[in-house]
Amino acid sequence: MKELSLNILDIAENSVKAGASLIEISITEKGNSRELVIQDDGCGMSKEMVETVTDPFTTSRTTRPVGMGIPLLKLAAEQTGGHIEIFSTQGADHGTRVYAQFFTDHIDCVPLGDLASTMVTLLQGNPGLDFSLVYDTEEGRKNLDTREMREILGEDVPLDSPSVLMWVAELIREPFDSEDTAE
Repeated sequence: MKELSLNILDIAENSVKAGASLIEISITEKGNSRELVIQDDGCGMSKEMVETVTDPFTTSRTTRPVGMGIPLLKLAAEQTGGHIEIFSTQGADHGTRVYAQFFTDHIDCVPLGDLASTMVTLLQGNPGLDFSLVYDTEEGRKNLDTREMREILGEDVPLDSPSVLMWVAELIREPFDSEDTAE
């Protein structure tokens, strides 16, 4: 994938398929390091699946015999000297956490890409789920949390309404303001 935002979309959609009700996305950029964490409360993966999930021929899909999301994320991170870690549990404390580190000063580091479109796509396709985005840089921080949005907007305004989706895109695309926290 040519943009990290597409990896985020793919992995978040995996979380949706795993039955998650909350998907938390965190991006932290500091110096030459970019860290990505995608965490969910879905059904989780077995230990065996976690051990092989970075292999493109390991997939839970029935439509095709390959799964490229995690393997491509791993490749993108490792090409910069970074790495990924995957933690997943089933049962009472079920869920999955994917962590990736990239070194942004490496020539092979993929750009973050269109994070706003990724979040709009996730909200539009899954208006009943909760998403949390925290994007932290040395310039400032952006927060987006659908639980807070629902509280403010009430039941009468769906999160997939065009005006809400436009606001989300504008929030994420606007420049950082280190004085204020965007919420």
